[in-house]
Parts: sequence; structure tokens; C-alpha cells
Amino acid sequence: QVQLVESGGGLVQAGGSLRLSCAASGRTFSTYAMGWFRQAPGKEREVVAAISWSGGSTYYSDSVKGRFTISRDNAKNTVYLQMNSLKPEDAAVYYCAAASSFRAATRGSEGYHYWGQGTQVTVSS
Repeated sequence: QVQLVESGGGLVQAGGSLRLSCAASGRTFSTYAMGWFRQAPGKEREVVAAISWSGGSTYYSDSVKGRFTISRDNAKNTVYLQMNSLKPEDAAVYYCAAASSFRAATRGSEGYHYWGQGTQVTVSS
């Protein structure tokens, strides 16, 4: 069992930056691939970034590639999402989630077993 708690969301102007954190409980955190999703009102939840258990492999959606960076610190049971050059269309509730493999992590929400409660990101234009 893994429990996930996101933090770091808030209001930022377009062009600004935010860093989201996701703290995990449980001794098995380092065995899971991790992902960040977002869901805007009226839209489907989409994966924006994923990272393998070791941190050696990462995935980004085209919409955030070059602007967002996912990383993890297994010693701290934490995964991060650094978001730069934010745009109004990045506004959404952001969720972190744990998947059993990196391959599953890149395939969408069905590959994930545990979810956080989400943190709101608002980007003003």
C-alpha cells in the first residue's frame, strides 16, 4: 500500500514556475514508477510526465516537453514536478500516481494503482 500526498500548487502568472511535490508513505515507494497527471474542468485526465523507479527513464507529453521536469528522491520517498514557462492552458488539478512499471506508467491512467488527492495549479494570463 502506498499513500500519496501532493503539495506545491497555487496561483502563478503565465511564464512563471512552480514545483510540485508528492510525498509517499510506505517502504516500497522506490519499487514503483511514478507519474504526474492533470485534469482541467471538462477535460479528461492526462499523463504529463512519468519516471521509472530508478529515475533513469522519463516520459513527457508533447504539451509539456521542454518546460516540465520530473524527478524523484527515493531516500525521501518524494517525486517532484518542476514546471517552468507556465501557460494558462497548464491550469488544472495535478495528481501524482504510482504504477508497477515504467511501461505501464506511460500508457495512461489504467496502469496506475495508487493516486494522490490532487493539488490545484492556476495560471493567470
